[in-house]
Amino acid sequence: MMLFHRISRNLRGSFNGCRWFLSLADRNHRFYFSRDYRHSPGNSIEQAMASSMFSKGLPTLHCSRYQIHHQTSSIVEDELDPFSLVADELSLVSNKLRAMVVTEVPKLASAAEYFFKMGVEGKRFRPTVLLLMSTALNLPIPNCSPPIELEDTLTTDLRSRQQCIAEITEMIHVASLLHDDVLDDADTRRGIGSLNVVMGNKLSVLAGDFLLSRACVALASLKNTEVVSLLAKVVEHLVTGETMQMTTTSDQRCSMEHYMQKTYYKTASLISNSCKAIAILAGQTAEVAMLAFDYGKNLGLAFQLIDDVLDFTGTSASLGKGSLSDICHGIVTAPMLFAMEEFPHLRAIVDEGFENHKNIDLALEYLGKSRGIQRTRELAVKHANLAAAAIDSLPQNDDEEVKKSRRALIDLTHRVITRTK
Repeated sequence: MMLFHRISRNLRGSFNGCRWFLSLADRNHRFYFSRDYRHSPGNSIEQAMASSMFSKGLPTLHCSRYQIHHQTSSIVEDELDPFSLVADELSLVSNKLRAMVVTEVPKLASAAEYFFKMGVEGKRFRPTVLLLMSTALNLPIPNCSPPIELEDTLTTDLRSRQQCIAEITEMIHVASLLHDDVLDDADTRRGIGSLNVVMGNKLSVLAGDFLLSRACVALASLKNTEVVSLLAKVVEHLVTGETMQMTTTSDQRCSMEHYMQKTYYKTASLISNSCKAIAILAGQTAEVAMLAFDYGKNLGLAFQLIDDVLDFTGTSASLGKGSLSDICHGIVTAPMLFAMEEFPHLRAIVDEGFENHKNIDLALEYLGKSRGIQRTRELAVKHANLAAAAIDSLPQNDDEEVKKSRRALIDLTHRVITRTK
């Protein structure tokens, strides 16, 4: 593992300049793609991705996040912390979640609330995105002008329903973590012992099932069949993605297209469809709903791509879970896929498997010599900018709260690709 320590240290050092790399795009926004995506005939991975996963109909690249934070000093001074902007609502959502997982069976109650307790709630990233999206989509509803006396009541009711989507999404997310930890034999999560280690696999699986059942009850209370269908599809995608990961053929395991489809199912589907649900509850047009979906999809893909980088460059302490987790479980992610393009003979090592620790060391050595980490970051940046483009494409609105929330959503795209844990 000394070899990996050296590689990891070098990789971390090479990306301390990430903010510089991003700010360079202000002056030449084609930089992100021209080198790898536009003019390199040999990059089959990017070509496959461009044809299969990138959003259609959006501008090629928007640099609005960087324009917002670099154009004028007055806006720089007004930089917002997206999490602080919805802190009060996040507190309400957290309290509601704790109330929703109460049950009369003590062991089940302890298991179900394990990751909802104060201090181990995580970043609450998904609820934050959804609450910000709710405000960002506070647009005039086409062909709808309620009487003035009903307007405040309708607005309050809509916000409560959108908060419910945030709660449902977080419950589905935590349920998926509980199930994943069982499948992966994980021993830590969010810096503490994983539930499967603390209370056993059976109770961990049952707690995940219980959270899904409570999410279904909350979903039914919304009485919106389109939203129910969307979030039911998310659960199907979570199962499909996990099954794809467990049952890959050798060719699928080494395919970027397969990897990105699996990543969409396992990570991006939840946030993209939840964002779309927020728009549907608000009565927005199909075009606006699709922009919300595109934001969530590309943000989710960027998030997972950086997760895959951090699995190699992070530490167990910073991640709150074991580093090198994927490769130790034989899971091939974007950095290794890109490395295989540069070093085709790495494929033989991957096909042989990683039960032998010498193969892990060899794979890490090739990764360290390759641009796999850098190219994964660049792909994450592309998706982050597609997410920002979706927000920029929303109908114009001069309401200050709407504009703040949109800036915060774009700020999140930057935070996702520059995070270290």
